[in-house]
Amino acid sequence: MIGEEVPSDQYYWAPLAQHERGSLASLDSLRKGGPPPPNWRQPELPEVIAMLGFRLDAVKSNAAAYLQHLCYRNDKVKTDVRKLKGIPVLVGLLDHPKKEVHLGACGALKNISFGRDQDNKIAIKNCDGVPALVRLLRKARDMDLTEVITGTLWNLSSHDSIKMEIVDHALHALTDEVIIPHSGWEREPNEDCKPRHIEWESVLTNTAGCLRNVSSERSEARRKLRECDGLVDALIFIVQAEIGQKDSDSKLVENCVCLLRNLSYQVHREIPQAERYQEAAPNVANNTGPHAASCFGAKKGKGKKPIEDPANDTVDFPKRTSPARGYELLFQPEVVRIYISLLKESKTPAILEASAGAIQNLCAGRWTYGRYIRSALRQEKALSAIADLLTNEHERVVKAASGALRNLAVDARNKELIGKHAIPNLVKNLPGGQQNSSWNFSEDTVISILNTINEVIAENLEAAKKLRETQGIEKLVLINKSGNRSEKEVRAAALVLQTIWGYKELRKPLEKEGWKKSDFQVNLNNASRSQSSHSYDDSTLPLIDRNQKSDKKPDREEIQMSNMGSNTKSLDNNYSTPNERGDHNKTLDRSGDLGDMEPLKGTTPLMQKI
Repeated sequence: MIGEEVPSDQYYWAPLAQHERGSLASLDSLRKGGPPPPNWRQPELPEVIAMLGFRLDAVKSNAAAYLQHLCYRNDKVKTDVRKLKGIPVLVGLLDHPKKEVHLGACGALKNISFGRDQDNKIAIKNCDGVPALVRLLRKARDMDLTEVITGTLWNLSSHDSIKMEIVDHALHALTDEVIIPHSGWEREPNEDCKPRHIEWESVLTNTAGCLRNVSSERSEARRKLRECDGLVDALIFIVQAEIGQKDSDSKLVENCVCLLRNLSYQVHREIPQAERYQEAAPNVANNTGPHAASCFGAKKGKGKKPIEDPANDTVDFPKRTSPARGYELLFQPEVVRIYISLLKESKTPAILEASAGAIQNLCAGRWTYGRYIRSALRQEKALSAIADLLTNEHERVVKAASGALRNLAVDARNKELIGKHAIPNLVKNLPGGQQNSSWNFSEDTVISILNTINEVIAENLEAAKKLRETQGIEKLVLINKSGNRSEKEVRAAALVLQTIWGYKELRKPLEKEGWKKSDFQVNLNNASRSQSSHSYDDSTLPLIDRNQKSDKKPDREEIQMSNMGSNTKSLDNNYSTPNERGDHNKTLDRSGDLGDMEPLKGTTPLMQKI
């Protein structure tokens, strides 16, 4: 038997969404009029920092604004400000009562926190910059200041060591002062409470980007986010409003959906009293091959109803006595419909990936709502929308779609439909053959596609026949024998070939086409028992794409996206969708770890009389 020996309780998760960079602050001209007088000069950096402590507020505000100007995309100046101990002074000015002073200081900190020099972010954290920003946020009463504060927090949130600091100190302030008031969501809905155009979209985008980043940190961060009163409700309301306004491709939608995707990661294990939703594992005795035979022939499981009964084509969600609130919304029908709408309407790769990843997460695991959602997606005719993503030009979208289809195929009726309609595109994405659309697909993506194919054709003869009809055998054998594929890819392809050869009905037709039994056998060192079917891909955590190319203008935001998924081992050894770093375990949205956003560059420097 070929394959890796794995526990019977296996799942696939979509990657977490990760870092976004931040927001942009605007810097008005510091001087009006023509060129400076000839007897004036630009002050040196130590002089500017010294001015921050001057007794006159006008000097402090001008010095802070000038630092903001000097730090605009200038890493050397940012480093020099840190070395000259300017950061603690700027953090101290955040508590200054005058708006022009604390706004200028916050703008400077926003620029300093932007970029790849992580020491600047750490310096802000070490002088209690996060609590100071939160205090200022709670006092802020105008959009400009709130936008700069949230942009600074977004910048800081891309550093792993600051994420829990933000969760512990800023989560409730961001939710209560920004997300809920400006989302349109109301705790006690009335007849007029329905999605509408979002107020202060840039501020909401910054805040959602910040929370998107911190949601990829660890389970404790996700728990606090899920249980933050009103946060999930408002996020869903925001996305519904944007969809209602036909704006399914905004950065606000992207950040919100990536955040929701991360919060859906391992949701069936991490929510309070998760055990109440758990279901018994299916009888795996029949899962060792397409037909596990007894002495009387193939076992039919007489009298036993499978977990996913093909005859039971409709599964209704449980009736509720009161509306779902908080984290319970993450797995209710309304959020599933949001993901379906985005899959059909959005053109943004990160949003498509996040939506498919959230579906992958929700359909992972043996739990009640996973079974309901697998059925609901079929009833809503979403399987075809997900299958269509297999032809997307962006690899990360293809990978997310593959992971979602694998988890959906645990449902027997879904497996049948996916086998009919998705196998051709799955095969087309494999390397080799006449139509090679995936010559540059990463190892992780190829393995994900192979694992999905294996899930779909297991106990599904018609899907196996479809695979044979679409050049699937040629591509699988080529992966095994070409000598230029990784051992993991060869092993995954061998599992599929083994499943195909297990169908006695296919052996004669295959032999007539010239295939030999040896073509379906691969000897690998340390090869172990084939994994069973009914496995899940539990790894869809953060959408974080560092170095992700953006269609947005560079002055709108600079977002460093980390890889899809974290680089840790899967929880409970669950089999999961691999991320771009070779982690087979999670599907968080690390594309959410967006980078930082800087203010616009000022046009006139601060001048000092000679």
